[in-house]
Amino acid sequence: METHVEHTVPQSTAPDLAISVIERARRLGATAAEVIFRESIEFSASVRLGEIETVKEAGSRGLGLRVLLDGRQASVSTSDFSPAALDELVETALTLARATSVDETAGLPDPADLATEIPDLDLYDPAVLALSAEEKIRLALTAEQAAQAYDPRIVNFEGGGVDSSAGHTVLANSLGFVGEYRSTSLSLATVPVARDADGRLQRDYWYDARRRLASLEDPASVGRRAAERTIRKLGARRVPTQTCPVVFAPEVAASLIGHVFGAVSGDAIFRKASFLVGKLGEQVASALVTIIDDGRMPNGLGSRPFDGEGVPTRRTTVIREGRLESYLHNTYTARKLGERTTGNAARGLTGAPSVGVNNMYLVPGPHPPEAIIASVHHGFYVTELIGFGVNGVTGDYSRGAAGRWIENGELTFPVEEVTIAGNLLTMLKQIEMIGNDLDFRGRMAAPTLKIAEMTISGT
Repeated sequence: METHVEHTVPQSTAPDLAISVIERARRLGATAAEVIFRESIEFSASVRLGEIETVKEAGSRGLGLRVLLDGRQASVSTSDFSPAALDELVETALTLARATSVDETAGLPDPADLATEIPDLDLYDPAVLALSAEEKIRLALTAEQAAQAYDPRIVNFEGGGVDSSAGHTVLANSLGFVGEYRSTSLSLATVPVARDADGRLQRDYWYDARRRLASLEDPASVGRRAAERTIRKLGARRVPTQTCPVVFAPEVAASLIGHVFGAVSGDAIFRKASFLVGKLGEQVASALVTIIDDGRMPNGLGSRPFDGEGVPTRRTTVIREGRLESYLHNTYTARKLGERTTGNAARGLTGAPSVGVNNMYLVPGPHPPEAIIASVHHGFYVTELIGFGVNGVTGDYSRGAAGRWIENGELTFPVEEVTIAGNLLTMLKQIEMIGNDLDFRGRMAAPTLKIAEMTISGT
């Protein structure tokens, strides 16, 4: 067992601390300054075959300072909040800034873009923080036990456990913005291994992640679902190389949303490293496709009242009925392209803000997943993707895949060791059906979806 919990800064004094650092920076010559303060208590436990393998609990806190000096910028961080350490922090940041090159685009947001209110998005659940270590471990053991009891062919576990966090974020800048919020999260996973009669092994998983304890999927249900997914892979085989419809299960369809995010990120756009450069206003997907990034979704794992620069998060329609409507920006990328920030700045304690995702999802359609599968005469139902064969510049797509074969509208034998290939732009345009089974287990989500045609490379 590894336990380490640091003393935290009282919540009421953290904004004052941030403001005092900004004032020090301005007194020493900074043109502008921004401070982010974060503290968290994190817990994780892994279990295997009824035994607790690891338990870790740690508290951390840190303060990051970004200074701007006549078009130059630098950032530093510390976990030492003594006056002497903070003086040194500011002096170091200014020294580094003087050594950097000028970038006139860098800077704080326009004052008019800063948040003026901090809405409560229900991101914090005291029940998560109050849950004891023993109770959290019991969640993981219950999931594993349910998986093991599901079928005697479940013979081992490759991993599984529980993770929780409770955090406090404060952001302040020299334009007068000061904002703070608290958040919690709790996740549970189990990864069973099954053996068939010939001794061949298969593994799969299931998990859930939520902001609130009461919203977490029942641990026994997580275990049974993981076991069911593992058992159905037994006897998997390859299929002949062919072109056919492909149905993505929700857990893999979400990865397509990740590729879309990468393509609409302002970082990729101004560097011309995206297959969607120059396509604003154009039809880039099927008319069935609407993709939204929403930072204001209550309880959302990617929700926050303001972004990493103090700009209000918002609901941005990225693709509406197939037409590319918006890229996603922080202040820097928006200025580079002559646009406005979309409230998508993300940042750590050090470094300039990047473009981050909030809660990005494909709007669900009217079809039950069973109806989508029933619409396929012969094709591939994908439940697992392997590898990273995606070119964000060209959109070329090639990934290892596993799942089940669809024949005459029904799921039949399991499939493994095949590759699915296409081009993301073509894939988006060939989405024929979208399911009604959207469920968030992360920052990106999509329901079941059907792509008219992809190449499957097998035997």
